[in-house]
Amino acid sequence: MAFVITEACIDEKAADCKEVCPVDCISEGPDQFFIDADVCIDCGACETACPVGAIYYEDDLTDDRKIFVEKAKQFYQNQ
Repeated sequence: MAFVITEACIDEKAADCKEVCPVDCISEGPDQFFIDADVCIDCGACETACPVGAIYYEDDLTDDRKIFVEKAKQFYQNQ
């Protein structure tokens, strides 16, 4: 499991999360940032740093936010 960036990041892209990530697993996409689940070490630094509360642990996502797991997977598959 990993952390996931959700809808509050769309068009916000504050980048505070990217700056604190110790393993550089966060990338900027066209409309939001994404976390690479294969690289994320689940440290939680990004969640704490996010000024808009867009980051959740994958197991804590509500059903309506689970689409952001797939969105991140698709982003990294297309890179």
